[in-house]
Amino acid sequence: MLVKKKNAEKLSNFNRVLLWINYLCIVSLLGALAAKYISPESFWILAFFGLGFPVAVLLNLVFIVYWLMQFRIHMAFSLITLLLSIPTSLGYVQFNFQGEKVSNKDIKVMSYNSMLFDLYNWSKNNQSRNLILSSLAEENPDILCLQEFYTSEQQGDFNNIDTLTSLLSTKNYHVAYTTTLRKLDHWGIATFTKYPVVRKGKIDFNTRSNNICIYTDVLIDGDTVRIYNMHLQSISFSKADYKFMNAIRNDTSKVKDEMENGKSILRRLKRAFTKRSVQADAIAAHLAKCPYPVILCGDFNDTPASYVYKTIRGNLDDAFTEAGSGFEQTYAGNFPRFRIDYILHSPSFSCKRYFHLPETLTDHYPIVAYLSASE
Repeated sequence: MLVKKKNAEKLSNFNRVLLWINYLCIVSLLGALAAKYISPESFWILAFFGLGFPVAVLLNLVFIVYWLMQFRIHMAFSLITLLLSIPTSLGYVQFNFQGEKVSNKDIKVMSYNSMLFDLYNWSKNNQSRNLILSSLAEENPDILCLQEFYTSEQQGDFNNIDTLTSLLSTKNYHVAYTTTLRKLDHWGIATFTKYPVVRKGKIDFNTRSNNICIYTDVLIDGDTVRIYNMHLQSISFSKADYKFMNAIRNDTSKVKDEMENGKSILRRLKRAFTKRSVQADAIAAHLAKCPYPVILCGDFNDTPASYVYKTIRGNLDDAFTEAGSGFEQTYAGNFPRFRIDYILHSPSFSCKRYFHLPETLTDHYPIVAYLSASE
């Protein structure tokens, strides 16, 4: 009787305003869910909703609590929308707090945007390269996929191919370069593995950017497995963009002064969303023709609520959703601090354990998964 009486009462003016705000939050969350299914190349606006998915979820949770405290039926609107969003939410947060035991027979996979091994000393730490290499050596994965890879053939300490093959058990490698200067300095992407390599290839994106996808066929217990390693279009924020975002975070009174410089953020996001969608389509088409089981790693530069993630994942399993725990963040930079690095695999594998390393000297955390052949 109390609930019926409360819902029969007219809403106050304040609650009417809140109800309309609630509707906007519901529409935003529905837009975020739709972003996974519609390419930004066709309708780029939805991609912005996908980027804001966690915020939309949080706001709807707040409204559920608010209406529930007043015994209002209006909570049902947000509740239904949140229930629809559960599959996408599981790409951000998991509750697998007890991983399976791993063995020497399992395949240890690591993916890491090494940010050129801090070549330009962004971390302001002269020991950063050595610390990064020591961390990789300590983990010593069976498969190591590195994005933003750099190596040099000049005399000195930056021949990272030689260094990694000497430090790790991954003596076989596949490296592809997007930029080469002086015929000796190379920037690109690299896959290192302890398994014999039988074939190498790459997927051309036909752009001038440094983004690339390579695939490496290896023999694991006599069976061919294809390893994909990719780095998709980044947002490429400028210093002015970061200045604007810092102004929002630290002192809202300065936002107005920085707005002119910050207008490029939306343009950069739109461009990145569109280019990534084209790259994702190319990768998905290549995956569809792959005759082998797949292990796929990479820096997607996009979240689990994106067209890119859904398109590339397809029928593959996600190591984090299988064996991860907590709210996953793989990006350690300023914006957005979400999960944008992934390890995916064919259903013929199962993931026993997933985690990211707690420390990093780049703007990404290294992620690790233990895979085993499904029985």
